Amino acid sequence: MIRKQNSFLIKFIYILIDVVVGYFCIFAACFIREGTLPFDVTIPGIFFDQANPFRFVFVAWLLSIIVLNNSYGLYRTRREVLESIEVWVVFKSICLASLVVVVGFYILKIHGFPRTVFGIAILLMIFSLSVWRIFKRQFVEYLVARGYNNVNAVIVGAGKVGTTLAAEIRKKPGLGIRIVGFLDDFKENDPQHKGIKIIGKVSDFVSVARREFVHKVFITIHNDNEAFTRLLEEARDLGILVRVIPQGFELTSCEFFKYNIGFIPVLEYSDTQNFRRQAGKRLFDICLGLVILACLIPFFIVMGIIIKLDSRGPVFYKSRRYGRRGQIFRMLKFRSMVHDAEKLYPELKHKSEVDGPIFKMKNDPRITRVGRFLRRYSLDELPQIINVLKGEMSLVGPRPLPIDQIEKEDLRQLTRLEVRPGITGLWQIRGRSDIAFGRLLRWDIWYINNWSLWLDINIILQTIPVVLHGKGAY
Repeated sequence: MIRKQNSFLIKFIYILIDVVVGYFCIFAACFIREGTLPFDVTIPGIFFDQANPFRFVFVAWLLSIIVLNNSYGLYRTRREVLESIEVWVVFKSICLASLVVVVGFYILKIHGFPRTVFGIAILLMIFSLSVWRIFKRQFVEYLVARGYNNVNAVIVGAGKVGTTLAAEIRKKPGLGIRIVGFLDDFKENDPQHKGIKIIGKVSDFVSVARREFVHKVFITIHNDNEAFTRLLEEARDLGILVRVIPQGFELTSCEFFKYNIGFIPVLEYSDTQNFRRQAGKRLFDICLGLVILACLIPFFIVMGIIIKLDSRGPVFYKSRRYGRRGQIFRMLKFRSMVHDAEKLYPELKHKSEVDGPIFKMKNDPRITRVGRFLRRYSLDELPQIINVLKGEMSLVGPRPLPIDQIEKEDLRQLTRLEVRPGITGLWQIRGRSDIAFGRLLRWDIWYINNWSLWLDINIILQTIPVVLHGKGAY
């Protein structure tokens, strides 16, 4: 009962903030273009001045936005939803509500409404309603990360999917989910896996849920239909939320489409050609790449001088890499090693500290003093902006591997070559050099199948704090 009252109060506050923000956006647009309006622009006059012939239009417009926001679920605190998705929904709501208003103009034959006021108000509302939601998300995550309104959860299945899910949840304290343990019929606690705590079998779900005050259950295994059905029924009786991880999720697109055939619900896995329809990605790379390059030119000059003073050799290092569809290109980097580093590679090859074909060594003797600083903060990668502008790379994508480190018999590695490699990607924001090669491949394939412009923007924004912390780079 208390939870429902809190939800209602939170929803009321969110709606009230939207109304106030929308109201002042309309007022600001009218104030900016006051000379084009047939009434005196005052704060109460926007809705209540009898001399304002457009007051009903403003009311209808704002109400349409509120109704659409509510229908899209924006007045619920959904911690799992990405900020970028929430901003996109705000954009859709405002555009759709504005379209309704435009149609209303023609049907009701409303004349004299300045289009500039309309356009300015749209831009102000998109910006303001998005920004306050971003701040709201940050505030909620701040509270939740400190224990406010946290919930206990149990994961069914302690395999790769289950343990990976637990690791992802632990990385996001803002979700407010405490993993109390795993339920698994085939695994037992292993002292070497400290993050995995198996607290029972699937048949123990009811007793575990009551003992640990479980609010959510994540199901990651699907090998027993009878056990799965029983688990759903038990969770329903206990009032526990069930989350099911779909099989083969790493091979699917970001969006699942749910519909019904009769009374049978169907979950449609999206088209795997998603990445090939990436409208605007190249244009986005060029525009943002030009801006970044213009800002970095003074830095390039300074770094060039420092690198030349630190050690003998060229400023830039050109590494032959596989690009899109297997085309070979020369990837630019600031030189971070001694001049003859490649000649020393055969002697060090067996000392690699990561699995898979990638060579990584924390205390590589070939790295220069300046090079160690460059690598720690990934500054050696910045010249790849030039590769982006040449069309050989993208700002975001799978990292290009050296030619001698590609295993052509591994189909997962070849899948990565279907797209342009990137300066940054999921590997960069999830651990950099500290992640296992197999996980890197899975993330790259997931990115390829789930690409969207919003995902690229989100990865770029998350890259900045990760790089500044300098963790996991060597």
